[in-house]
Amino acid sequence: MEKNVILKTVIFILLFCVFISGCISGQDSGKGIIQLTSSPSGAEVYLDNQFQGSTPGTITNVEQGNHTLEFRYPGYQSWSAGISVPSGTSHFFAALAPFSNTQLPQDISPATTTTPKITIRASRDTMIVGNSIVFSGTCVGCDKVLLTLFGPGTYTNGVSLVQQNVNEVGSWSYTWNPGFSIQSGSYILVAEDARKTTSGRVEFSVVGGGIVSITSNSFSVAKGDSLRFSGRCTTGAQNVLLVLSGPERYSSGVEVGTLSVMADKTWSFKYTLDTTMPTGVYTMNVYDIPRTASSTTQFTVGYASDS
Repeated sequence: MEKNVILKTVIFILLFCVFISGCISGQDSGKGIIQLTSSPSGAEVYLDNQFQGSTPGTITNVEQGNHTLEFRYPGYQSWSAGISVPSGTSHFFAALAPFSNTQLPQDISPATTTTPKITIRASRDTMIVGNSIVFSGTCVGCDKVLLTLFGPGTYTNGVSLVQQNVNEVGSWSYTWNPGFSIQSGSYILVAEDARKTTSGRVEFSVVGGGIVSITSNSFSVAKGDSLRFSGRCTTGAQNVLLVLSGPERYSSGVEVGTLSVMADKTWSFKYTLDTTMPTGVYTMNVYDIPRTASSTTQFTVGYASDS
């Protein structure tokens, strides 16, 4: 009986030693443990190009020696380095740097890589003071466009008009009606996406809010002679139109010339009378183009000069 007890005790001791030996062998197997964190958190982790989850995380049973570790996060530059893994536990941390607008890689999500494309157009090239103008266009890759207006006076340094929504098909439209407070001159409207990575622009002119004048160098002239008409135009128009009205075939008005307005806002025109013009009183009308202001002067043809 005592022999059986002794035998069982020996067997138990032997089995216990085998178990302990196995445990010690498993703990000293030469594998490592890697604990991983990053800023920002949630980065994808790749060990030797194999996906291992996201940060914060732990990779176990890593062979000792050299490995390649990589962190990836959308909108940020990847962090990659060669590491040496010892037995036991190691910790690795990566601070990821965001991409600039010109550094966006080709393999991140379409919402990040797509550079918006903007088009813009104006409903007219010339706007009259007191009227409105419609701007429209497209924006592929954005949901809003920022509209900024540059021009004379208040708009010298640019004035933000609106953040206009882009509809589901990528189009947008905005009607601008500044009333009568705007100055005449040349304007530029700039449309940008919300991140200001791309832009489009359109130029247009504003006319009106000024005067156009006319004088002649004589008020009585013979048929076949010449008259010089001159004046000023402060409406912002680049051209003025002269229309002559008088007796017979001139009763409905006859256009005699379209003239450029000079940089000093003056204009001048030499008009030679037809030798067959009827005798009578004539009126020379001047209009800025597109006719926001006008003025007139009269002269006689065929009568004796008062001078």
